[in-house]
Amino acid sequence: MLESYWMDSTPATAYSSLTDELETDVVVVGGGIAGLSAAWELTEAGHRVALLEADRIAAGVTGYTTAKLSALHTLIYARVRDSAGPEGARRYAQSQQQAVERVAALSSRLGIDCELERVPAFTYAESPDELDAIRDEVAAAAEAGLPASLVEETGLPFPVAGAVRVENQAQFHPRKYLLALAEDLTRRGGQIFERTRVAGLDEGHPCTVTTEAGHTVTARQVVIATHYPVFDRGLLFARMEPRREIVVAGPIPAELDPRGVFITTEENTRSVRTAPYRDGQRLLIVTGEHFTPGTDGVVEHWERLIEWTRDRFPGTPIAYRWATQDNTSTDRVPFIGRFHPGADNVYVATGFGGWGMSSGVLAGQLLAALISGTEPEWTGLYDPRRLNLAREAGSMLKLQAKVAGHFVGDRLRPSHVDSVDDIGPDSGAVVRIGGRQCAVYRDDAGTVHAVSARCTHLGCIVHFNDAEKVWECPCHGSRFGVDGTVIQGPANTPLERA
Repeated sequence: MLESYWMDSTPATAYSSLTDELETDVVVVGGGIAGLSAAWELTEAGHRVALLEADRIAAGVTGYTTAKLSALHTLIYARVRDSAGPEGARRYAQSQQQAVERVAALSSRLGIDCELERVPAFTYAESPDELDAIRDEVAAAAEAGLPASLVEETGLPFPVAGAVRVENQAQFHPRKYLLALAEDLTRRGGQIFERTRVAGLDEGHPCTVTTEAGHTVTARQVVIATHYPVFDRGLLFARMEPRREIVVAGPIPAELDPRGVFITTEENTRSVRTAPYRDGQRLLIVTGEHFTPGTDGVVEHWERLIEWTRDRFPGTPIAYRWATQDNTSTDRVPFIGRFHPGADNVYVATGFGGWGMSSGVLAGQLLAALISGTEPEWTGLYDPRRLNLAREAGSMLKLQAKVAGHFVGDRLRPSHVDSVDDIGPDSGAVVRIGGRQCAVYRDDAGTVHAVSARCTHLGCIVHFNDAEKVWECPCHGSRFGVDGTVIQGPANTPLERA
């Protein structure tokens, strides 16, 4: 099934769209884990809150995650220690672990059955050549205050050279948690509006948010939690790189559960966890094969991950397949706080680097505190206005060179195919027609759907994802349906019909 297990195992939501003008204290734009967490925390703090979601809540990136709730983010602590010092690493660990505990506490307090399980987290290496990095991470994570240790054995059904082990982490069902949080939010007086895409923002006193349908929401404060900011005022697009990863899942006997959450940077990333499943079985969830949106040959990534899963967990049937996307900042630390240097009342949460569960919950806590007038000690660590060229310049230059290569190079290519006639059923390609580059898809019935190939964000040329049958921008990760409709930002307007 080409669907997320989290989406398949929970009911669809049906909150109404915004159909009139609205005035509130805080408007939250985006209904993923960061937006819902922020809206709930703000309501808990006594603010009137309205949440606007372009599609359905917890159904975007959050609905297609692997839902590992952990403060151990692969090899983050050695990096943060080297860039922000031991105190920066300590604050990162403290804030991320607090987010893990917040989910556990709210699940208990609100009676949410979200299949929360406390398990150890592992970052492992199979090759002895990677052991130095593992040892360095153990030392950095322990110095940061996490219960980290170096181990040579795990519950995985294959040997490892070594691993970082951190106790008392978690895994859960993200939609069961968030849909219950949304229900509690509305019981407390918060408002949720789905199918309400935001198209404009006026940072006045008060602020005004304008929807695609032309309705306005007036609020003292605005939170932009759209995964990738739909407004470019903070120029964060120059400091974030989008990345997609593939997920496959299938049932295994409970006795084969490796009992933990695992990740390695080897083999283009491999991540393993399980979840409760039917008939007493466990659902094995494997992630990896990360690639930039717009990369050709996505089907091959699926095939490699399926082959790895069947090799390491023999006999596992593949019941679910899906893909997820996230953005990584140039210094590997999320952007959570005031949107840009001139922002008084507009806040942002983005750049979670593949660890959106803990970082999204953290974002809700941090933004609610800032809007309520307090500043946790880790505020500066996540501040979007930070800029340390000494540690970010190399990553920024590399990222912008890659973007420039697509922006210029994709325009100079004569064509991805010679003509529309060369496009087979259920396939897409960029075709130059009358001097204009068009994104053309032919469906199974032979009908051709053509839209402009220029991304409506900053004008890069989109590429066709042959596995998911969508158009993707290789520059900043915007995604569009074959009819040009926006699936994922930062673009918030559809591709023009050709």
